[in-house]
Amino acid sequence: MQNLGVFALVMGGALSAVAAIAHLVCIAGGARAYRLMGASPRMVRAAEAGKLQPTLVTLAIAAVLGVWAAYAWAGAGVIDHLPLTKLALVAITAVYLGRAVAFPLLKPLFPANSQVFWWVSSGICLVMGLLHLLGVIALWPLF
Repeated sequence: MQNLGVFALVMGGALSAVAAIAHLVCIAGGARAYRLMGASPRMVRAAEAGKLQPTLVTLAIAAVLGVWAAYAWAGAGVIDHLPLTKLALVAITAVYLGRAVAFPLLKPLFPANSQVFWWVSSGICLVMGLLHLLGVIALWPLF
């Protein structure tokens, strides 16, 4: 069971890292990349206009995802222990799973996001949340 937990957290961390990199690629790719990734038309227009807001928002998201990857890897023992690892992993798991299932409640707050964006991003969050949950459950006594 311990090996399964390590694998789950390593994979969860890898997916968080890939998501962080995807957000950075979005910045580098400009408005076209924002559009491709399902950003709202408002974000796309802001990127086209060279505004700073899309870059700052996307950098913040990438940074959070990068920290989450580090916590997953710390929980798996791949990198050194980080402060409050157990609490952080529980919170990260809750956010991923919450985001996955709460999208019908979130959609009205972001009406410009496409249906495809909501389904794809929610599915990805569900997978990531389940991996984190499996890892936390399997490794709980070790934290």
